[in-house]
Amino acid sequence: MSERPPISPRSPRAALEPERVPPPPRRSERARNPFVVVGNAIITLLILAMIGGGATYYYGRQILEAPGPLQDDKIVNIPQRAGKRDIADVLAREGVIDVNPWIFIGGVYALKASSDLKPGEYSFQKNASLRDVIGVIVEGKVVQHGVTIPEGLTSEQIVARLSDNDIFTGSVREIPREGTLLPETYKFPRGTSRDQVIQRMQQAQKRVLAEIWERRSPDLPVKTPEQLVTLASIVEKETGKPDERSRVAAVFVNRLKQRIKLQSDPTIIYGLVGGKGTLGRPIKRSEITQPSPYNTYVIEGLPPGPISNPGRASLEATASPARTRDLYFVADGTGGHAFTETYDLHQKNVAKLRAMERQTQNDTVEPEEAPPAVAGGAADPAAMAPRAPVGAKKPPANRATGAPPANGPRQGAAQPSPPVVQQ
Repeated sequence: MSERPPISPRSPRAALEPERVPPPPRRSERARNPFVVVGNAIITLLILAMIGGGATYYYGRQILEAPGPLQDDKIVNIPQRAGKRDIADVLAREGVIDVNPWIFIGGVYALKASSDLKPGEYSFQKNASLRDVIGVIVEGKVVQHGVTIPEGLTSEQIVARLSDNDIFTGSVREIPREGTLLPETYKFPRGTSRDQVIQRMQQAQKRVLAEIWERRSPDLPVKTPEQLVTLASIVEKETGKPDERSRVAAVFVNRLKQRIKLQSDPTIIYGLVGGKGTLGRPIKRSEITQPSPYNTYVIEGLPPGPISNPGRASLEATASPARTRDLYFVADGTGGHAFTETYDLHQKNVAKLRAMERQTQNDTVEPEEAPPAVAGGAADPAAMAPRAPVGAKKPPANRATGAPPANGPRQGAAQPSPPVVQQ
């Protein structure tokens, strides 16, 4: 067996020298590149930003979608020229939102609605979220208020109604021509100017009148749409029952064709008070024969213009009246009228009405306050009896319309009803 060679001991010099440690590995040139350092920093920041952005998005979405504090639907007015902070304050004050104004503003920017917020009156639903609230204002669907203009009012009366309605602004520069406004139910947002309301009513009247004029009866004794409005305004004032309009129109159309005076009491009233529309008392005896461009007991044919603003139904009834030969009508005591072709039958209906009224009326009407029932405007006091003011739409006036035949007894309005103040 061979022996291993002996290990030589370290030299005394080697024992005195420290053991050498290998140096650390050197960083690569790429790692020391400043662009790499900056790039790593940017990536780190981007990652942090993405994490922060995601958290912000999640938190913001929760705020936008969370149910709001409203316990019931509510209408809130956003004033003109209100800024985003002003809008936030209004909504918070009205209990629509319960977040910090700056969160509301942040939501506006997040939804890209900064330049789309519109003033107006808005309806917010119960528990509307912040997103819903901003969406309603951006959409601009403001609350529409229904405004009803009754048929048969004069233009002056309509303007007075608009002036009393506080949803409108401004004033009407001038009273519109009689008969140029269409009575109807309209919808307007709060803040609409009164001149805009008038313009819309006039445009509606022109459109409706043009449609009806095109469909009128070919033998209608009126030459222009304006004359149709004038006749319809008389029909409008003579009855408040929808099913009577075409027959009342037929009476006046038949009279025009036969060149008989219309003898409509509402025309007397309009001649006396004009656009105010109401007389406030019975027609006096002297006023029946008082000359006036509108008094159809005095003038032949139609008055020079409308005496009210007729509605669509009266315009249609006048353009296509009932096919009858009626020349007279008188109140029947039940809210309607009895129509006849002859004066004899008309007088019988008048007698029936007087008998009914005697049974229900205890007080007599003073002759000087209530004008007589004039047979076609007869001036003979012996032919006169107490009469009531005419032209009331609701309830319909108790009246009779008639005209005398040539060289015969005068036939006409007879209205022995108690005084009624015209509405």
